[in-house]
Amino acid sequence: MTRFVTKAAALTAVLFPLVGAGVAGAQSQAVDEKTGPVSFANIASVRIGSEGQKGGALITETQRSPLLPGQSKLGTDRVSVPKDDGERATFGGHYQIDLGRYSNGNPFPAGVASRDHNVVAALQASTVPTAVAETNYALRDTWQGGAKPVDNTVLVLEGAKTAVDCTGPAKLTGTSSVSKLWVRQGDGLGIVPMPGGNAGIELKNLRLGPPGDITNASKDTTVSDLRLTRVGAFDQLIRQDGWRGGDYTAVAGWRVEITTHVKDAAGTALQDVRTNIVLGGVSCSVPKGFVAKAGGPSGGTNASQAAVPTQVPAGYLGAAAPDTGSDGSRVPLGIGLLFGGVFFGAVALLLGRRRNSGTD
Repeated sequence: MTRFVTKAAALTAVLFPLVGAGVAGAQSQAVDEKTGPVSFANIASVRIGSEGQKGGALITETQRSPLLPGQSKLGTDRVSVPKDDGERATFGGHYQIDLGRYSNGNPFPAGVASRDHNVVAALQASTVPTAVAETNYALRDTWQGGAKPVDNTVLVLEGAKTAVDCTGPAKLTGTSSVSKLWVRQGDGLGIVPMPGGNAGIELKNLRLGPPGDITNASKDTTVSDLRLTRVGAFDQLIRQDGWRGGDYTAVAGWRVEITTHVKDAAGTALQDVRTNIVLGGVSCSVPKGFVAKAGGPSGGTNASQAAVPTQVPAGYLGAAAPDTGSDGSRVPLGIGLLFGGVFFGAVALLLGRRRNSGTD
């Protein structure tokens, strides 16, 4: 896989010879690619199956802060998970996560406007890494067969925002907020209060099926338990190997844990299926001894430089995926890479190689 990415980088150099030209003279100001301050932002990722079980995982494109002051922003073409048949095959065809903007039917409750998401990983002029992910999220179960998209919606996070700021080793912040939380209980969506701090909510016997087809499963008897909490540790993120931490790391995000009790038409238990979803997963990290530079903002994601194409490619594992480690959260970078991610990953690799060659 390393050989493949190296070839992709070489091809990118031929097709886009000016990619690094604009920053060549400023390489001495770049942060270290492997140990320097860095941030990451991901809009939604899914893992099916608990530890020890076979399952699948899908991690959407993860934005990474550039090596020079600037920002990397998720493109507005990502409006749902899954977005195509390839992604759908990784964890079944029942679940759909809508990411704010809609055109073919509204999956949100009345009054929730269609909007573009804002998912950004930035390196400020002060070299402080920051990240933010904000949008409206809707989790739908299309297995329910509702006449309209909203009829299949089970969970909505309206006005959700997660953000991190690593101003220094002693000043790390991570926040996860939501203006309204909607849950389908019975025949309609209703607002449920979301506790603050580290508290979460647990909901039992929701009309929510498994993420994919299971033989003899009945939607009349199958129910799910759902737990919603704030991400509080780096290992709770669902991430690629290219998504790294540091000596000091701040995280934020929304973690949705679903246990589906699959039953047949007679109510006989067939199996339990566990699904983990992380919405708006963000992190930032700084090394020991990090001190922000003067002369630039030290917070937020308003880096002055235009968006830079720096992202960890999307990846996924199929149903026969190997174990990914004790925390069950990481997917090896490069497995099932999507073409857009390959391009951006190659650009990042190319810039990194240019920086290294300039300091030998």
